[in-house]
Amino acid sequence: MLTVLLNAIFGILLGAGLWGTDSAAWGWSVMWGVLAFMAGQGISGYLIQKRVKGAMGEVQKILEDGQKRLRHKVNQWQTRPPGSIKQAQTEMEREQRVFVEKALEATKGMERFNLWAPLMGRQVATLQLQLYWMLRDFKKVDALMPRALMLEPMMAAIKIARLHMKGEEGADKLFRKHSARLRYGQGALLYGLYSWILVQRNDIDGAYKVLIEACEKSENETLKKNREHLANNRVGHFSNAGFGDEWYALHLEQPKVKMQRQSRFSNRPF
Repeated sequence: MLTVLLNAIFGILLGAGLWGTDSAAWGWSVMWGVLAFMAGQGISGYLIQKRVKGAMGEVQKILEDGQKRLRHKVNQWQTRPPGSIKQAQTEMEREQRVFVEKALEATKGMERFNLWAPLMGRQVATLQLQLYWMLRDFKKVDALMPRALMLEPMMAAIKIARLHMKGEEGADKLFRKHSARLRYGQGALLYGLYSWILVQRNDIDGAYKVLIEACEKSENETLKKNREHLANNRVGHFSNAGFGDEWYALHLEQPKVKMQRQSRFSNRPF
């Protein structure tokens, strides 16, 4: 916001100076003042966005590198299973916490732009909320929620999931609000989440209607299978596991980890 104020002052001073020194008529002075304001906004906005983009890229790289290491470790466990699956999950959570906390630390450097760019504070709050959500630090998530931007389906899904966790009302209204904005092919997870919540409430008819609407707006196989299960009274087969990590990232269900046991004959020469 400081950029707007400073550029406005610059434009006013320039216009007043031109008019006061008889360098330009009143109309031209106003026009040059407005042009100076717009030019200042454009230049300052470009410079700030460039620096913000660099800071965002740093946070993204920390997360990508950390996730890459986790995937590599999981792939190793597929062929060389650990002694205990629970121990393996604990180790993964510990490693994830390390790089997510590092990413959170990097977001603090972005807070210096809060006064210079409109909505920057809310953008930083949104990013930090997602990182705290990964850490399951729900106290911090709840504190940041009022300031976060709910512009993406995933953010709406996080808020709906949190409302469900706390047993609070508002999930239905929030779902309708955000699902109305979705284009074709968007928001499959949001529909999957809300239909799952309705199933938990034992509102099978409601969940079925939501899945019909979802299948009209996307070609997602998980939504189609769940719709068929409910249509044929196979409620026990309803599952959002097909969404993979996206679904489990909402912390409503735990993934079933399957490790392949290495055959004792696999290393024998033929």
